[in-house]
Amino acid sequence: MPLIAGGGSGAVAASSHAACERFRHTDPLMTGMTRRALARHVGKPDSAGKIPEARWVRAMAFEAAVNNVSFVSELLTRAVGLLELDRPSAVRVRSCSDSPDATAKELAQAHLAAEYAGEATMLHRLAVPFLSLEREDSATAIKPDFAIVAPRTTNGRAVGSWLIMGDAKDYERVRSRIDDQRILKGFLQVALGAESAATWSRLPSGMEVHQFGALAVPRNVYLRPEAIVEDLSDHRREVRGRAEERLELLRELEGETIAADQLESHLEHLVATYDPRSCASCSLFAYCRDELRSSSDPAALLLELGIAEPTRTSVLGLVDGTGEVGIAPTSVVANVTATLSGLPHWTGRRRVDMAGVLGSINVVLAKSDSAALGIHGIAVQRVDGTGDEEWTWRHFERTNATETRHEVMEMLGRSIRDVHAAGQHPVHLVVPDKPSADLLATMADSLAGVELSRIRWERDLAEGRPALTFDGEEATVPEPLSDDARLAVSFLLEEDRARAFTLRQPIVVLRDVLASHMVAGGPSVDSGRLDYLVEWGEASSPVDHRAVSDDIAGRRHTPGARLGNLSSDEIHRAGRPGKGNPKVYEDLVAAALDYRIDVLCRALRLLDEVPDSRLRDVHRVLEGDAQQVWGRRLSLEASDLVRFSRTYRYWRNALVDVLDADEKCREQLAVLADHEYATDRARDAGTRHLAVARVVAVAPVRLDVASRSIADGSLVAMLHRNASPYVEGSSTTLKVQAGSFKLGNASIGPLSTDDGDGLVWAPLVDPNLSVGDAVVLADMEWFGGGFRSGHELAVKRPSLDGLAAPKASCTPSSYAQDPETHKWCCRSHEDAEAEWSDELAARRERGELNPQVWPPVVDQERFDIPLDDDPLAGVEDVPIPDGLTTDDLGDA
Repeated sequence: MPLIAGGGSGAVAASSHAACERFRHTDPLMTGMTRRALARHVGKPDSAGKIPEARWVRAMAFEAAVNNVSFVSELLTRAVGLLELDRPSAVRVRSCSDSPDATAKELAQAHLAAEYAGEATMLHRLAVPFLSLEREDSATAIKPDFAIVAPRTTNGRAVGSWLIMGDAKDYERVRSRIDDQRILKGFLQVALGAESAATWSRLPSGMEVHQFGALAVPRNVYLRPEAIVEDLSDHRREVRGRAEERLELLRELEGETIAADQLESHLEHLVATYDPRSCASCSLFAYCRDELRSSSDPAALLLELGIAEPTRTSVLGLVDGTGEVGIAPTSVVANVTATLSGLPHWTGRRRVDMAGVLGSINVVLAKSDSAALGIHGIAVQRVDGTGDEEWTWRHFERTNATETRHEVMEMLGRSIRDVHAAGQHPVHLVVPDKPSADLLATMADSLAGVELSRIRWERDLAEGRPALTFDGEEATVPEPLSDDARLAVSFLLEEDRARAFTLRQPIVVLRDVLASHMVAGGPSVDSGRLDYLVEWGEASSPVDHRAVSDDIAGRRHTPGARLGNLSSDEIHRAGRPGKGNPKVYEDLVAAALDYRIDVLCRALRLLDEVPDSRLRDVHRVLEGDAQQVWGRRLSLEASDLVRFSRTYRYWRNALVDVLDADEKCREQLAVLADHEYATDRARDAGTRHLAVARVVAVAPVRLDVASRSIADGSLVAMLHRNASPYVEGSSTTLKVQAGSFKLGNASIGPLSTDDGDGLVWAPLVDPNLSVGDAVVLADMEWFGGGFRSGHELAVKRPSLDGLAAPKASCTPSSYAQDPETHKWCCRSHEDAEAEWSDELAARRERGELNPQVWPPVVDQERFDIPLDDDPLAGVEDVPIPDGLTTDDLGDA
């Protein structure tokens, strides 16, 4: 029987599950089978970690692009240039045929070509013996996606070659960037290849494994690869330690795998480090979860729910019958209580969100797994107050085409324009989940980049210059954005900019809104799905949290942008050009959208039962003011197509104080409106401006204050009495002022000590307290101090973004009349891109741009210039290897 050391299992050295004893001791080296096969063997088959077929096709398409001759030269030279090595005299591409023998042969030839001819070679389909298992003939090899062999010189003299190990990962760019955690996982796999190659006896003499490794990631949505490099020193030490653990386990078994009839008993005695948030992508997830579900240990339920270890002891009394509860976040207590009762916990918080109001636009999406920005369909509904608003929906056969993104933006743009025409602004897009918002914002980011490139190229053509990309390739000038499409793109880029401001809400994520009003039972990670929250919210009688979890997880459809595995596979097969069925494809997309519409509407009906907060209008005013600035950007076409990552550095630095003021305002509004949030913040040892207190007497009022910061001499305001927020009281007044939101009739007074118990509190407005009442107090210094009235407090309004944005006095002619004064506020994109086009042309004329310059200049903008061919078109149907999970693709 072969020792399964490499291939997909080789990623164990970089796995996020490697801290789990059960995961480590079910290594294929020990069991002789993949974990997915092991799960089937013990009767708990894996479905959660399965890779969707469309996602696998995309991975294969990207791997093919990395090895494609048209991209190899750019990819190789970029990696070599980033490592500051000499420019190669030529570039070679060779296949190692997935064979260690062929790999050794090609490495030898590449070494000679590097040392004696100065050539660099891209090798793909490598097979390298797993670290320290070279002499085990039955051990499978690890298979790095590619490696680069480049000349190694000293003082200009050739002394050998460098072996730069690499891996290809088709990570999705979200809002123009790739998550750092996924990059880290990719480089850990590169490090495993580097460490194994460094110990291989057949490495040519004079070839050294480079300290750095290369990761090929998509430059844009068309899967065009680019290289990033990173020092592997720390990563290699980590994977070496993981690999030694694997080999030690193998030595304990004396090189033999565990017999098939002993595997089940072997599994039972292993302790799992269970966390439902991270374990779902492991093939043994169902086995470990069922083990907890069948356990009689009360603590097993807390593990099943995913409650963090430091908090478990505080809430163990809720499940073991003692009833003792220590200090724990109210959300955790609510989660356990809801699980035991089978009914949701409603927080009592009133609504401050804008879902369902006039000016809101409901949007649901069905995302394609085969493309980073691919979309199967979209449905849009503008809320106009009639109560029977129709949904407009579209399905798309060319999911990743630029034209598809144009159509999506035009649909949204028409709805936004209708909102403005009806005078119902500010505008709010309402989506089921965060991936839906990310998808729309990333699509807008892509189109904005293409539009700015188009403006530049139009300038080149007008000046008689050829239209060239940043890398000196001939450009195809795209069609301009329509007015409606530009409106939507501009709005979504405003949302991208608004992410830095916690008070902004141009896109409302409905799942987050419902979760702020209701805590469901079951694992908290399950509450990441809107349909799960809706099922709990609609429960009129106790439900079994496990039955609800299993039902939701087993459904064909999901409420958000991403498809479930079953639905993804069906839609992918029906929609493949020349191989699918267009009518079936349309019906499947329609069914997916219908499910999302149903869940969104049910969630809105649940929220309709929640009363409005006095502060809801405050949040609407804040967003309305901010969108006035966006309106000026849009009307003057000045900085309305700039994504956050391309904003001026001085603007980001100068905005620090504005962001601090925004965060403070958000925090103050939150503790005023939400009793549970305010209580948690007051109990936090790091919070000095809030405190919980208990009333010990009422004539005079005496408080037992649980704080060392709020003490004798402090002027404090009562924010909550028991579970009642002061701000929601009928006697509370609210004034929206230019610089603040002023609240009146608050119970505010100083604390003082005497010979009695606790602290004496003397508020001007009678708080109507009783002995035993629980109150939340706030230090008035946090609100900027008190007023002479003695009963008012103010929440300071954060200032609007006045940097790099048109001022109210700016006109279309302002920049032309005074360029120096208006350079940073209302200068149009047309003027700015014309200047940048001229600058690029001058740099190219001086030989300072690719491909003339060395090392190559990196284009930090990475705009999505379309390719002529669909990268997925030539990918054949390749079976997904049984041992691979979404972890191996870096999606988990």
